[in-house]
Formats: sequence, structure tokens, C-alpha cells
Amino acid sequence: MAFALRRALPLLVIAFLLVYEDRVSIPSCKVVPEDGHVDEPDHPDDLKVVIVANLLLLGSKAGYFNVFFRNYYLSKFFRKSFEILKPDMMLVLGDVSARGAKLTRNEWSSVLHQFHSLVGPFLTLPFHVTLGDRDIGQCSALNPRTVKLIASSFPGLDSAGCGAFEISNISFVSLNSVALLCGNNKLRFSVEKAVERESIDLRMDSENGTELVNESNGIRASSGDIGWRENAMSSGSGPVLLLHFPLHQTVNSNCWGDNIYKGTSKYSHEEAKTSGNWGLVGTGPYQLSHTLPPNATEYIFQALRPRMIFSAHTHKFCDHTHSDGTREITVPAMSWAARDDPAFMVATFRRNGRAVTLSHCTLARESHVLFASISVLLVFLLSLLVRKTSPRTNSGS
Repeated sequence: MAFALRRALPLLVIAFLLVYEDRVSIPSCKVVPEDGHVDEPDHPDDLKVVIVANLLLLGSKAGYFNVFFRNYYLSKFFRKSFEILKPDMMLVLGDVSARGAKLTRNEWSSVLHQFHSLVGPFLTLPFHVTLGDRDIGQCSALNPRTVKLIASSFPGLDSAGCGAFEISNISFVSLNSVALLCGNNKLRFSVEKAVERESIDLRMDSENGTELVNESNGIRASSGDIGWRENAMSSGSGPVLLLHFPLHQTVNSNCWGDNIYKGTSKYSHEEAKTSGNWGLVGTGPYQLSHTLPPNATEYIFQALRPRMIFSAHTHKFCDHTHSDGTREITVPAMSWAARDDPAFMVATFRRNGRAVTLSHCTLARESHVLFASISVLLVFLLSLLVRKTSPRTNSGS
């Protein structure tokens, strides 16, 4: 009996590993509380959106540890999340690549191939990707050709990295917030035009369209000083806004991601040398605490009156309510390169058109999976050793 057990021990270890991998790939999701909001049961007509950020893929630059460990488990996370959550759509809020702006065309193709391999079944759904500073570079190296190349890799983005779409009667607008962060540049002007175009479309739905079109030439302020004439639309009546950089937040921010979920950011960013002038942003990479400046934030609020905002970049989860009552969710990094405890968000837009239920979904800690994997490997090697030496012990007796 003992001899048979020793022979079966390696198989038992392998079976345990398979069961463990399946269990550890399951996300743990908790509904994010909101004052005055009562959670509703799911309905087939709801729009369920999985929102991820900061994948920080390396493509052909990835080493063996990333390829055979991190990427392997990340792909399992995506597959298991797809099976359990049954989403209708996926949003990726920038920094798909860890160094996209520095890659050649072939190297970027390898990142894109890695992205498609990781998200797997999500490619069968509508999905949208915004551009981050790791994807297209900091201000000093912001190149319209590079932005156009990378933007053309993802559906729904124009040459400046902006996009707008509607699904299940929910309107979404994504902006190239990296270009908005920088000073005077061609991309920033293109982003402003995209904002103006979306604002006019929104206001034509609620006001006299002819009057708006006639006045549209006078909307944009002089270069370098963003401004917007008074918008008659009420706060929260616009689209869902998608950004990589968060909007400017006041000192009394109720951002509480670090207090509720004790994750630690591992992805090291150099200190950004910034000044009070919006046009003078350092060579970066940008600090994780970096946000769009106050004038750009006010410009966006006045022009789009966003219903809700989803941003990223900070690698942590944050829930903030702006002074006009607009809610901004900062999506945490879904990468072991950034956090020991990667996570993502699930937003369920209810069929009634206004209510949104948010869930914060955490994944297994890399340190825990590493410890378990090494332990299983040691037990497996020990079981092989016991199996190999057992016949000699029997024959010697």
C-alpha cells in the first residue's frame, strides 16, 4: 500500500497543481459601495464592462520569467474572468506596453501579438483601448507618426488616439490624455478638435443644432490657453469618459484606494521634473501621482459634462467624486510587474440608463503564487526521489 502511494505521489502532486492553478485564477470581486445607491440584481439588458489598465507588456523583450510565469498566469486570469463574469465589453485604459514608444515597428507587432494572446476570448467582444504614456512616450518624444501607428492597432481610435462609440445606448468618449498633458503640439490641437466635435454633437441633441454649428468656429480659445464658452448642458448629462491620466483632484479628495486595499506598487517610475506651467512637463516617465492640470480638467468638464470618468496610470484603485458630483474611478494595474496584487474593475450599466454598479476584482498575489509553485515543485522532486529510491530499499531488505 505504501509502495503504491509512493508511486502515485508525483501524479497526486501534478493533480494538486492543476486544481490550484484553476482556483487561483478565479478573481475575487466586491461591489464598491456608493452613498444612496442600492445594488440591483443583474438583468440580461444590462451592459457589463470589464475595465483593465497598465498591462505593461514587453513583447519580444520579455524574459523567460515573464513568458513562462507572468504571462502564463495573466492569460489564465483573463480566460477565467471571461468565463465567470460573462462581460459584454472590455476597456483597456492605456499602458498596454511597458515601453511602446521606444519600440520598432516589428517590436510593437510582438507586443500586439502578446496582447491578443493574453486577452484571448475577450477579442470576441467589442473592446476599446486608450493610449498611455508608456505606449506613446512623454511630451519631449511625442511623435504624431508613432501615435498614428499605435492608434491604428486598436479599433475605434483616430490618428490622434481619440475615439467615440455607443453600445447599448451608452455613449463613450476616449481622449489621448498624454497629448492634453503636454504643451503646444499638433496632437494636442487634434485632441481639442475631437473634444469640440463631441461637445457639439452632444449639445445638438439637447439644443438647437443650427445655432451651435454657426457658433462652433468661436469655441476654441487661443493656443496654449484652453477655454470653453458656457455650456448649457447639465453636469453628468454627457458620455462616459475614458482617459489614461486622471483628472485634477482637489486636496479634499476622497480617493481611498490605498486605505481599503493594501496593495504595493512595484513598477518604479523616475521622478518627473514638472513646473507650474502646463506646457513644461519633464522628460519623465511621469510620476504615478501625475494628473491632468486644472485648466485641462475644467475644459473637459465644460465641454463634455461627463456622466462618469474612468482613468488609470496610478496603478491603484481610487474612487473620487468631483465638485460637480461627477464620479471618477481610477482603475488599478492588472500586472504583476506593477503590483503584487493586480486588479481590475467591472462596471455594470443598468438598463434604466443611469445607475452603474461597480465591482473591484482582485487577482492572486504574485508572492503567494510563487511560494505555492516553488513548494509544489520541491514536493514533486522529493516524490520522484522517494519513488526512485524505494525499489532499492525493498531489495536490500
